[in-house]
Amino acid sequence: MSGSIIGKNFQVATWGESHGKALGVVIDGCPAGVPLDEADIQADLDKRKPGQSPFSTARKEADHVEILSGVFEGRTTGTPISMLIWNTDARSPDYSEIAKYYRPGHADYTYDQKYGFRDYRGGGRSSGRETAARVAAGAVAKKVLSELGIRVMSYTLSIGNIFIDRSNFDASEIYKNNVRMPDHEAARRAEEFLAEIKACGDSAGGIVECVVEGLPAGVGEPVFEKLDAMLARAVMSLGAVKGVEFGNGFEASRLKGSENNDIMYFDDAGNLGKFSNNSGGISGGISEGFPIILRAAIKPTPSIYKSQKTVSTNGENIDIIIKGRHDPVIVPRAVIAVEAMVAITLVDYLLQRILSRMDLVKKALT
Repeated sequence: MSGSIIGKNFQVATWGESHGKALGVVIDGCPAGVPLDEADIQADLDKRKPGQSPFSTARKEADHVEILSGVFEGRTTGTPISMLIWNTDARSPDYSEIAKYYRPGHADYTYDQKYGFRDYRGGGRSSGRETAARVAAGAVAKKVLSELGIRVMSYTLSIGNIFIDRSNFDASEIYKNNVRMPDHEAARRAEEFLAEIKACGDSAGGIVECVVEGLPAGVGEPVFEKLDAMLARAVMSLGAVKGVEFGNGFEASRLKGSENNDIMYFDDAGNLGKFSNNSGGISGGISEGFPIILRAAIKPTPSIYKSQKTVSTNGENIDIIIKGRHDPVIVPRAVIAVEAMVAITLVDYLLQRILSRMDLVKKALT
């Protein structure tokens, strides 16, 4: 399928459908010598897999990954890395009615218009299950970044109108609760809210925040392929994401220049610093060397258990109640997917940076 490949220097291609035999990913361009085994990949897949909380789909998938190529004796070989994840708990008959109508908030209608045919079983290629392959690739990208001292961390900033209190921020809390919030009290309130939403047969959305630390200055491009533009492209390619912002984001439109500008300074040791990070760590499409702060708006799960109006494939106005197993909120499982897409893009652009300056090319070749 056209559009299933991302990246230039670190290229990722995903394949597979929600109810197909398997999902997979091929990574081309990963440097040789990166320590890697299936446990590294599995750790991230376990953060994404379904059936782990009252607020995720009841579909039970082990999401066990198999590395088929590109790794030998615990290190990458520099050749394509191919990974496979079997689908083991698909219930395709639950979706047989979907072939006859278009679900609100889904890609059913647009897929029919583009291809004249669609895999209606759980959404096929447009299903959120496709992100398992991305998360596997993201785990490899994070291994590359860790070799360079670069850290990518994502978490739930909000669910509905419930936001974390930054004064209570505790990174160790993120994977201790069902909503992936780094604030124990906010997580408790969010879970209570979601329990109410689920009981009503409805769903909720939220915001995922991602912070990158350790990325050097000078990564990115100045015109069409700006670092923030390409990060936004990567994160927006996740089906549930409806908006991306950096730093102050949309808030910057309401500020004066004197309020939004980041003032830089040198400390006594000669190190460059900033009094604020309203830019989100990127200026002119190029990294500043300060933390990159990105936020992704996640829409409510479109599959809900309430009666909804829609249209049938043969031109009728109808009422439907969607069957199957669905998350009342996508946000917690989207956290690791956002992290993966950011990591993939950063590795691609770090490799690109080496090609942008002759001194870096010489350093790489000597």
